[in-house]
Amino acid sequence: MAVDSIRSERPRPTLLAPWWHTALLATLFIGLAAGGAAFQRGATSDPAALRGHPHVAPLYLSMILMEWGLVLYVWRGGLSRSGVPLRDLVGARGSSARSWLVDAALAAALWGIWALVSRGWERVFGPDHAASIGSLLPQGPLEVSLWVALSLSAGFCEELVFRGYLQRQFTVLTRSAAVAWLLQSAFFGISHGYQGAAACAKIAVYGALFGALAMWRRSLRPGMLAHAATDILAGLFRV
Repeated sequence: MAVDSIRSERPRPTLLAPWWHTALLATLFIGLAAGGAAFQRGATSDPAALRGHPHVAPLYLSMILMEWGLVLYVWRGGLSRSGVPLRDLVGARGSSARSWLVDAALAAALWGIWALVSRGWERVFGPDHAASIGSLLPQGPLEVSLWVALSLSAGFCEELVFRGYLQRQFTVLTRSAAVAWLLQSAFFGISHGYQGAAACAKIAVYGALFGALAMWRRSLRPGMLAHAATDILAGLFRV
């Protein structure tokens, strides 16, 4: 009886937004994947178009705006209507130095696990050779600064959207945390369609690792730290 009472008092997760709000976001990601695949095909058929280093600062700026546009969509269309504060979705475990150190340690551990998974992936499937990526990495102080800003934005915004909003929405809609975890990972992968199909599959695994940490820690903060650090290192040091 006591167990039943405890179960009945546990707050059940509720939708942050109507189902169509999530469907529109999922459709956007599918569209981005299709556009990225088309770009990859064009780049592969005309490799001369990507020779040299293009002026990528406008691209970085547009991507930063897109990242925060996703957060605005989730916040205005979801969180503000459901009355869920942004902090509650992030689930930060306090602001003390100790809590930040714990999250930083978890982020470092997650980055190490991802590095091992990435090496194992490349041994099995070979290294990625997406035609669009190498020439778009930053060069020079301005591009490096914008890349860091983009990486920090991606760390916060993508974790909030995928591991925060989508994972919770899918949990309620499917009534299964496991299915929600798999779905957010899949959409995280396909949203990176501009990097090629092989990279999408690898990034989906990346999303699964981050989703598992978010569920275990009940906080997005370690994933945000690890995500931002991974992107910064990948762009500046090709790690």
